[in-house]
Amino acid sequence: MFDSLHEQIIRVTILAVPLLLGLTCHELAHGLVALSLGDPTAKLAGRLTMNPLKHLDPMGAIAFILANIGWAKPVPVNPAYFKRPMRDMMLVSLAGPGANFLLALLSAGLYHLMPPLAQSHPEALYLLRPLAYICQAGVVVNLMLAVFNLLPIPPLDGSNILAWFLPKPLAYKFLALGRFGFMLLLGLLIVSQLLGISLLGSLIFPPVGYLSGLLGVPL
Repeated sequence: MFDSLHEQIIRVTILAVPLLLGLTCHELAHGLVALSLGDPTAKLAGRLTMNPLKHLDPMGAIAFILANIGWAKPVPVNPAYFKRPMRDMMLVSLAGPGANFLLALLSAGLYHLMPPLAQSHPEALYLLRPLAYICQAGVVVNLMLAVFNLLPIPPLDGSNILAWFLPKPLAYKFLALGRFGFMLLLGLLIVSQLLGISLLGSLIFPPVGYLSGLLGVPL
């Protein structure tokens, strides 16, 4: 019991930095793109910040720790400010996963720097080894955040991207399902835990594994 608790504490400690950074940059990217398209809502709400406490959703963070699938508190966006609401919402939605893909790429680059640094500076191994674990976690966490948010389940980012390609009447009906979206996600997580299977994981882990393999970083 104590070994598993110790391992869980180490796991959460390693995940904390990349998870908070990934969630913060994801939501900040949404807000910055919305602002560039004419919507100041996120700025007025104080959400254009790198302070993770402004973006953290407690339930989303707990879900990530328990089931490796999580989310942040959505940045407020008002499509009424946009010249082309459907297109601009699609661009805002792409920004979040795009930020996570970029962080995954940067984390992979840092991860691959660790072995040569350890060889040239063996006295710093005690510091470089945990940094390598954090960089590895940064790749996996950001890929998972990106792929998860690209699922076409309202109100996830993928739903606004899919809506751009749908006829407008159908797109509005589809996006209206967003009020039930998080209840559906929580229901899937609960059922997954009860059945001992990962329903969302079966959609997320294969592309995450493939992309992390392309980046040369093990899961």
